Amino acid sequence: MRNCTRKGNIYRSGLLALSVLLLAGCPNDDDDNGVTPIGDAPTPNTEGRFVVEVTNLTANQPLSPVALIAHHDDYQLFEIGQPASLALEALAESGDNSDVLAEKDSNTAIIASYGGTGVIPPANGEQFTLSLPIDSPAYLTVASMLVNTNDAFVSERSPNLSDLLIGEMITVSVPVWDAGTEDNTETAATIPGPAGGGEGFNSARESNDRVSFHPGVVSQDDRLATSALSANHRFLNPGVSMRIMRVE
Repeated sequence: MRNCTRKGNIYRSGLLALSVLLLAGCPNDDDDNGVTPIGDAPTPNTEGRFVVEVTNLTANQPLSPVALIAHHDDYQLFEIGQPASLALEALAESGDNSDVLAEKDSNTAIIASYGGTGVIPPANGEQFTLSLPIDSPAYLTVASMLVNTNDAFVSERSPNLSDLLIGEMITVSVPVWDAGTEDNTETAATIPGPAGGGEGFNSARESNDRVSFHPGVVSQDDRLATSALSANHRFLNPGVSMRIMRVE
């Protein structure tokens, strides 16, 4: 009987010791798994840095200073089949991008606007570095005039830039459009570029007042005697290439 009591006491003592060990090895809720945080958690980066290169693909059509518009999904520079805005008319007829760039002051869908530093000759390009928010969808629209025309312009919208990963690059093919604000007479008096040296913007609108794909130039070589243009002023689509890379 005495031996049984002793064995019982040993058994209970062993259970108590095991319980102490188990409790010592289990962290409580306040220990955060034994890791003590140092400082605040890092803030997610909500801004991306992009390098944008705009390249003139035409043979003899200088580009007017480029307009780059960073914007949300509900912005569009123009609508096919509809009249061009006054800002777009000024760009398409004279190469003046100032009104397009100024739209950021009144259009809440526009994030930022960037203007080119000058004319881009054929087979040349210009590079831009942009910082844009990436915590919501962001797009980039490019626009420029082919200055040896009446009212031809290039424009296209990029895919959503917030989807780009660091180091990822996309190339956007940019077509040539006809603003429809001026007849394509090709006369020297109506072409502001070096082929004509004539008038730029004119507030009068022609009867075809709607934006469409540009049909191309005719030129003297196709026996349009009044044209200031020759065959080397012709262009194909796309007229411009826009390459966008996210670098940060």
